[in-house]
Amino acid sequence: MLGGFLGRKAPKSGNPIMDALLPMLLAKGGIGGLGGLLGKFTNAGLGSKANSWVGSGDNEPLDPDEVEQALGADEVERIAQQAGVSRDEAKSGLAGMIPGLVDKMSPAGSVPTGALGKVMKGLDFGSILGR
Repeated sequence: MLGGFLGRKAPKSGNPIMDALLPMLLAKGGIGGLGGLLGKFTNAGLGSKANSWVGSGDNEPLDPDEVEQALGADEVERIAQQAGVSRDEAKSGLAGMIPGLVDKMSPAGSVPTGALGKVMKGLDFGSILGR
């Protein structure tokens, strides 16, 4: 699965929903990286939740409908199709993993600048996916 970020492949997590989301974070034409993802949640009125994932405190949980509110129905459907799951499964899966993913990708409570692919390469996807 190509990430489109400097010709690198997105890391594989072993979870089809996560594997559909990761290239969007890496690709220039995707969500726009971690900042773009956070911006989508902020613009959808979910900024306090998004800030909790970046900050050093507890991560506020995300509701499946909030995922669709922030990402949009078309994006959720695209992820579901790419992952080979239903739209509801995609929303639930994304709701369960986005807070942990953002938390792990924002060490020390700040959004990384530069090569996001390097940050993602070292992630422990098992901890994000609850394994």
